[in-house]
Amino acid sequence: MTRAIRFHEVGGPEVLRIDEVPTPEPKAGEVRIRVRALGLNRADSMYRTGRYVIEPKFPATFGYEAAGTIDAVGPGVEGFAAGDRVAVIPAFMFDEYAMFADQAIAPARAVVKLPDGVSWENAATTWMPFTTAWGALIDIANLGAGDFVVLGAASSSVGLAAMQIAKHVGATPIAITRKGGKINELKGAGFVHVLQTGEDDIEREILQLTDGQGARVVFDPVTGPGLESIIKATCKDAIVFIYGALSHEATPIPVMHVLGKHTTIRGYEFIEVTGDDAKLEHAKAFINEGLRAGHFQAQVARTFAFEEVVEAYRYLESNSQFGKIVLTLD
Repeated sequence: MTRAIRFHEVGGPEVLRIDEVPTPEPKAGEVRIRVRALGLNRADSMYRTGRYVIEPKFPATFGYEAAGTIDAVGPGVEGFAAGDRVAVIPAFMFDEYAMFADQAIAPARAVVKLPDGVSWENAATTWMPFTTAWGALIDIANLGAGDFVVLGAASSSVGLAAMQIAKHVGATPIAITRKGGKINELKGAGFVHVLQTGEDDIEREILQLTDGQGARVVFDPVTGPGLESIIKATCKDAIVFIYGALSHEATPIPVMHVLGKHTTIRGYEFIEVTGDDAKLEHAKAFINEGLRAGHFQAQVARTFAFEEVVEAYRYLESNSQFGKIVLTLD
C-alpha cells in the first residue's frame, strides 16, 4: 500500500485526505517514482474547488510537480533505471497521472534525470515554471544578449524563472509588480530593475532603461489596463506574450503603436512545449544546463511535511508567499 492525497468532494483545503491505496505498477512507457518532494500549484486548488479545465472524479487524485527516485520501470522504457534521481514535468492532466503520493506513476517522456547536487525541493519546483518560461523566451522569441524583456507578475514562480533564464542568456529582465511590498523581495531574488504598477510611469521608465529603444520581449500573465503602457514601451518587431489573464478588466491595445512598430501580440500556453516531444527534450537540456551551472534555483517560500497538506494549501491560498510551496517526504 501507499499513501495518496485525495479529495472526495469539492471544497477548501479541509476536504483533502491522506488515503491508503494499492501501490501502482508502471505500464508500458511509464516509471514509478518514490516521491521525496512535491510542488504546490494554483491548478491544484482550482481542480479541488471545481474551477479547473477538467472536472474531478471522486475520489480524486492530483499533483503536477514532483521529484524523487525511480523504483520501478515499465515495459519499453529506455534510459531510466531504479535509483535514478528524477523530477517530473507536468506533461499530462490530473485525470491521467497524479503525483501526490508516496509512490507515483509518471509517463517516461515527462521525467527528467537531475544533475548532481540539486536538492529535492529545488527539483520538485523547477520544471513547471522554467519550462513555461523557456517555451516563450527561448524557443519562440530566441531571447539573447542585449535584449530587454518585461516580466509581468514578476514575483510569480514563472516570473522568477523567466528572470533567471533572461540573465542566463545575457538579456536584461525588467520586473513589473502591483505590490510595493514585493519590491525588496524581487531585488533580493536577482532583479535589478523593478517597476510598480500605479506608482511608476511604466512606459517612460522602460524607455529610459532601454535608452529609448524599447523592450523586444514582453512576457505577461496579467493583461488589463496596464498592458497598454508596456506595449507602448516596446521596440520595432517586438513580441508580446500573453500567458494568463489575472486582471478581470478590459485590455486596451495601442493600435497605432502595434501597426507602426510591427508588434506581435501572441497567446502562449505551456502545452506548446509539453505536447511536442522535440521541444520538450530541448527544454530539458537547456534547464539542466542552467541547473548544473548553478544559474537556476527555484524560489522556495516554505516547506511542509506531507502530512501537513491542508495547512500547506491554506498558506498557498492566503497569497502571502513569495516563491513556491513544497511538501517533503522522508
